[in-house]
Amino acid sequence: MEKESVIVLDFGGQYNQLIARRVREAKVFCEVVSYLTPLSEILEKKPVGIILSGGPASVLDADAPHIDPAIYEQGIPVLGICYGMQLICHLCGGTVEAGTKREYGVFPIPLDTSLPLFSGCTVPTDVLMSHTDLVTALPEGFRVAGHTDLTPVAAYVNEERRLYGVQFHPEVTNTVQGNLILKNFLFDICGCAGN
Repeated sequence: MEKESVIVLDFGGQYNQLIARRVREAKVFCEVVSYLTPLSEILEKKPVGIILSGGPASVLDADAPHIDPAIYEQGIPVLGICYGMQLICHLCGGTVEAGTKREYGVFPIPLDTSLPLFSGCTVPTDVLMSHTDLVTALPEGFRVAGHTDLTPVAAYVNEERRLYGVQFHPEVTNTVQGNLILKNFLFDICGCAGN
């Protein structure tokens, strides 16, 4: 039986190891690698899913951490968390802007529970937000799946390209249904068996 694995691409966020821990708690093998890892090396690992972590940078910075956008064309489900969400949007042709207010703390959020990523969630649900930049316009083919008063796009999906983004942190306990969301990604979207 081939080992199913999920790759967490590390953009320097404080919760990167916690993301990996949540994946492993679901009995799915997980490896944390630097965002500097070449795409060819990532693909050699044959991941069934990829998670882009949060990080302290802004995608608007000239020297912002980035990855080969071809990663989004592999048919592998990709979940962007916080910075990772903004990066997917930015590299796929959407718009990320500096917010006028920092959104930090726990906020209620309505999520589109008709989507596999949020299936089974009761809404609104409390999530931990920690960001200044925000997505203000989505790339073609993406749609809004959740918002807060300050953040018009707090979650998005592009089901055809298997690209998903959440501005909040599902890996922390302050996000009440974060484990459910991560398990939905692992099992319903990536097809993991948890073996």
